[in-house]
Amino acid sequence: MSILKEFVLNGEDNFMIHINSISFSYPSSGKKKNNKIFNYLSFNIRKGEFVSILGRSACGKTTLANILAGYIQPQTGSVMINDMVINKPGRNRILVNQEYDLFDWMTVKENIGIVEKNPKIINKSLSLVNLNRYANVYPSTLSGGLKKKLSLARTLAANPDFIILDEPFSSLDSVTKQELQAELDKLFTVTKKTTLLVTHDIDEAIRLSDRIIVLKGNPVKIQCEIPINWSHPRKINQNNNREFLKIRNTILDNY
Repeated sequence: MSILKEFVLNGEDNFMIHINSISFSYPSSGKKKNNKIFNYLSFNIRKGEFVSILGRSACGKTTLANILAGYIQPQTGSVMINDMVINKPGRNRILVNQEYDLFDWMTVKENIGIVEKNPKIINKSLSLVNLNRYANVYPSTLSGGLKKKLSLARTLAANPDFIILDEPFSSLDSVTKQELQAELDKLFTVTKKTTLLVTHDIDEAIRLSDRIIVLKGNPVKIQCEIPINWSHPRKINQNNNREFLKIRNTILDNY
């Protein structure tokens, strides 16, 4: 069995994530009386599906990611994973965000050891992202792209049912960003981990997703949903493909 094949999704065939009529508002501040972000927002995610949430800056995408991770609670409605209501953080889903989330005083291997103690699984997760030779170095010596690979390796070592990615590559240069997108697509192709990507990068969403949900408005609502019927793995550098351009124009018309 290959290293990648050992990281397949566990669980029942009917696994789904249900976002049921969630609402959320931040406290009013100054002259701004209406800080409602969502108002009865609902959608589902199928097992093994890669879904992207697209929307303009400050529309509430990160708030949604934190609700799905269990870090904050919706004021109405619920989030259910495997028919269980999410009301706190849990190991069955992991949020990888744009912030630096590594521990500089721990080696690469020790950073993964936070979520998984088994040396074989640690080594396999490093192999997934080609970081074995960096196992005993400290994160401060790694490039930005390698740090993101380490975050992905740690996520896979924890073997969650659901991976939430909140603008994970936004701080990287365009070349490194495309390399990491290709790496993520490769990992998804084999592991089939149910994945939600939160992004404002339209091309990134098209390159990676099985379905794109575009959020818009105040409070935000689902403006449109666009299926992407291309198989994985994908050619990451297909921006000038006719179908790619058609999807991009559809998104821009609804953005």
